[in-house]
Amino acid sequence: MIKKINSFTLLILLIMGSRAFAQDNPRANHNALYVKDLAKSAAFYRNVMQLQEIPEPFHDGKHIWFRTGAHSQLHVIQGAAEVFEHDINTHYAYSVPNIAVFTQHLDELQVKYGNWKGDSKLPQLRPDGIKQVYLQDPDNFWIEVNDDKF
Repeated sequence: MIKKINSFTLLILLIMGSRAFAQDNPRANHNALYVKDLAKSAAFYRNVMQLQEIPEPFHDGKHIWFRTGAHSQLHVIQGAAEVFEHDINTHYAYSVPNIAVFTQHLDELQVKYGNWKGDSKLPQLRPDGIKQVYLQDPDNFWIEVNDDKF
């Protein structure tokens, strides 16, 4: 009898536990940037960051959307009154297959980039072996680009 109760209890715990794992946790959907000059920012994300522009539902001339992953987007929104300085600690991060190819692209476009300190154009090596560089968009938002293969 005790064996049956223990088996039943174990079964209930497994079912309840699997329901907890089956629940959807929050996952990235989009980031939105409020920018001063929509055309300038859109050109940056299209040409420098090489993001694909995607349809946006507003059709009001104040929004441009970009694909940033299989299920994530960047929404660039016109309307900021001015451009502010931002601390590098607050940044977006994107991965590329080859950091050398990407930095060569930045060099060809004469886009300023560098390591965390900003004292070298050489990619910085994170403790986990990932190479990374940092750059800023037209509104001074910081962007990390790395070669993480996750």
